[in-house]
Amino acid sequence: MARQLTYEQRLVLISRWKNPPGPSEQDRLERAERMVKEAVRRHGPFRGLDITVAAKGSYPNTTNVRGDSDVDIMVKLNDPFHSDGLASWWFGQPNRYTGPWTKDKLRQEVQASLTRHFGPVDTDHNIAFYVPEVTGSRPSIDVVPCFKWVQYDGAGGECEGSAVYGRNGKKIINWPELQLANGRAKNTSTKLRYKFVVRVLKNVENDLASQGLIKALPSYFSECLIYNVPNDVFLAGGFDDAVRASLQEVYRQLRSWIGPQRMWEPNEMKKVFGEGQKWNERDARNLIQSAWHYLNYEG
Repeated sequence: MARQLTYEQRLVLISRWKNPPGPSEQDRLERAERMVKEAVRRHGPFRGLDITVAAKGSYPNTTNVRGDSDVDIMVKLNDPFHSDGLASWWFGQPNRYTGPWTKDKLRQEVQASLTRHFGPVDTDHNIAFYVPEVTGSRPSIDVVPCFKWVQYDGAGGECEGSAVYGRNGKKIINWPELQLANGRAKNTSTKLRYKFVVRVLKNVENDLASQGLIKALPSYFSECLIYNVPNDVFLAGGFDDAVRASLQEVYRQLRSWIGPQRMWEPNEMKKVFGEGQKWNERDARNLIQSAWHYLNYEG
């Protein structure tokens, strides 16, 4: 079991952990994003296409912490967009695209654009291309080729996400824009405490994993768990109270019979637990219990 912080140690660390990385780290992240945008802009086959190049994940959501300083960048082709099912046909998207921009073609051209700009990149990962860190200049970069994904609700409404195709042939639907919008709204409603608590839990998870007390988990997992805390829980008492109450609430939901099935990712389109996730309910309970002990909330 991890050592326990004293009350004084906890307050000092929480005060430090609740803040995002400083300006120099932010500059490094922004430089990485600019460089990928420049690589795509200068690549001839992409000229004239509707392409979005943007950071996704913890960096644009300002839930990143110093120990997780890499950056994820999506290169999203918006036309042709992808969809599926009867609704996609009904709203005018062809069932079968026959143009040149297949998933293999997109992946090839993204790789070519990165290689031309950065030199050889790591292509062995299932989803992303990995661009190594340059110490003192920019962090490592995971570049994800993807297509715009449109999901229709059958009543004329639609939600926009991204369709990622792994080398293993599997398709993954992500919702980075919804994650960003919902996270900002919740942070505003909780007077910034939502993201403060997320960053605290991410730092605790990093500490516990580095000590071998829990398995290392994606940093997004902490964000998913804390997103399910009702807004009023964050607002009662001081900041230390908000962290304690948030952990209590997450654990209450995890232990209830149907609570875990009601937990949503910040995009509110995917359940936290289910097929295809990189974690499970046991991981969540271990994380929250270990964080509770480490922060010495047991007394």
